[in-house]
Amino acid sequence: MTAHALAGALADDGRRRIFAAVALGSTSVPEVVRRSGLPARVVLTGLRRLADAGLVTGADGALAVDEASLRAAARDSRPTDDAEPAEDPVLRTFLRGDVLVGMPAQRGRRRTLLAHIAQRSFAPGTRYPERAVDDALKPWCAGGASDHATLRRYLVDERLLTREQGIYQRTAEDNA
Repeated sequence: MTAHALAGALADDGRRRIFAAVALGSTSVPEVVRRSGLPARVVLTGLRRLADAGLVTGADGALAVDEASLRAAARDSRPTDDAEPAEDPVLRTFLRGDVLVGMPAQRGRRRTLLAHIAQRSFAPGTRYPERAVDDALKPWCAGGASDHATLRRYLVDERLLTREQGIYQRTAEDNA
């Protein structure tokens, strides 16, 4: 977990309340619901997101704060970038290694970033079920700047991926 992932996971008020409930000793979903005052559906979704970010363990059993991940995030103030620094200023600004740290508001910059992600994540001509697309996009979202479903939607909206009957394919239009 990175410091960016930590901030992203706790950016939502509901997830902060859920995390606080777990940190204060709630070890089950009903206890978190009671202590946080949130609906069970919201708690389950929040716990899954917190578990994906590495903040909470035991989403299927006894809940607890993942203290090891928190210590690691405190030591590593930002993700390591073993790759060469990106030539493109958009990629340099919004990526740390292969992790999104922000999403550009301007469409042209966002398209540049999305084209890079599509080229690095999907082989041309290969067909991917939605679950495989989600699995390929989740590591990009570890910084908390976006979630994989939003990223997938952007890729389809920008026609970098096509979707037909739940099957995705990288398009030839991604030469941005």
